[in-house]
Amino acid sequence: MSVQSIAESNQPPVICLMGPTASGKTALAMALQTALPCDIVSVDSALIYRDMDIGTAKPTTAELASYPHRLINLRDASESYSAADFCHDALAQIAEIRSNNRIPLLVGGTMMYFKSLIEGISPLPTANANIRKVIESEALTQGWQTMHDQLAEIDPVSAERIHPNDPQRITRALEVYRLTGNTLTQLTQIKGAKLAGNVLQLAIAPQERSTLHERIALRYQQMIDQGFEQEVIKLKSRDDLHQDLPSIRCVGYRQMWQYLDGEFDHDEMIFRGVCATRQLAKRQLTWLRNWPDLHWLTTDDKTNLNQVLSLLNAKN
Repeated sequence: MSVQSIAESNQPPVICLMGPTASGKTALAMALQTALPCDIVSVDSALIYRDMDIGTAKPTTAELASYPHRLINLRDASESYSAADFCHDALAQIAEIRSNNRIPLLVGGTMMYFKSLIEGISPLPTANANIRKVIESEALTQGWQTMHDQLAEIDPVSAERIHPNDPQRITRALEVYRLTGNTLTQLTQIKGAKLAGNVLQLAIAPQERSTLHERIALRYQQMIDQGFEQEVIKLKSRDDLHQDLPSIRCVGYRQMWQYLDGEFDHDEMIFRGVCATRQLAKRQLTWLRNWPDLHWLTTDDKTNLNQVLSLLNAKN
């Protein structure tokens, strides 16, 4: 089947391009958009934040001009964005792209987002800024252990799963209960809308773990050279941002924030940032090793584009 016939099918396929950080997903996505009538949809829990560009390895302004990405720059750094929010937004974007007879190309490394989209996510309420502010205010005065104890009373199953030092998930579980009157455990037993139709699931990574580690270290140093420290200084100057927010908990940002607070020196910041990024990549690879119906591609393999085109033709 030709590229033209792919685009002319009744329901264009969805391409899911996954992989660990620094594996070359963006470069391959751009090559695919050049070769196919597709629109890129970001699947990344860090790229959704505005004014967080360098430390998230967000595509440059020039790259975005040539290769627009949907679902980036959606939220201020003070706001939250859940997997449920992503599924709602992604399904709407996919429907719009398909209605234009184009191929949705979902690209990123947030595996929970991919899993929720493909398998269907429970009908959880979207984040509520007012409720979250109340919960965070209570936590400031009472402590997160007290908030975790509160969660244990209403939802012991979630409390057992969520660590007392995980304010993001504690907040979400309490928020869900206060908004709906139902616990997170009750609602997650129900599956909602999910991705339908023809889906091609791809993963890209280097063959050797050492190669990925080298790429991570190189990219982190490039971020430093591009002004990552100044980016975080600007964020830190705001009164409404702190270390417990999901945005500042992003890999790299927390380490830079701590360095600016004087907790350790510049070299230690780089070391910790690289280590945290490697740990993230390890978690991403663990997800992917158990992922069903996945086609693996190798970073920097010059045949990747042709492999994807062949797989698309085979599926159609």
